[in-house]
Amino acid sequence: MSAADNKATVERMWRALSEMDWETMKSCMHPEIFYQDIPSDDPGAHGPENTIKRLCTAFDHLEKQEQITHHIIAENDTVFLDHTEKWTFKTGETAEHHFATMHEMKDGKVYRWSDFWDLNKFVGQFPSWFLEIMAETTADEFS
Repeated sequence: MSAADNKATVERMWRALSEMDWETMKSCMHPEIFYQDIPSDDPGAHGPENTIKRLCTAFDHLEKQEQITHHIIAENDTVFLDHTEKWTFKTGETAEHHFATMHEMKDGKVYRWSDFWDLNKFVGQFPSWFLEIMAETTADEFS
């Protein structure tokens, strides 16, 4: 696949994430995808189903997720996304944070997805009830 094709796939996947369109997201993922939040201690999620399951632990509590793309750059099988996410919880609270995301592509689909962000700065904005729910999940649920 060309760099332009890879970029289009990543853009489609992130648009689907904002729309919480899990089937479209999965269609953009390689069967062996590995998703990881780099600043966290957990081992990440393996496969499309586990990646969506992991995302839903947070997104099931969101009213909406908005994104602002600052830069998206594709070279060969790597797509870099510099973006801001704004989360609006179903209870009205919001959290907004800047992310750098690296995507490695394989066979035209996202094979590795690595999010780089400031854990304390973003999580520090979360409502306490949400942190309690997130603390109940374990890494074993996504491998």
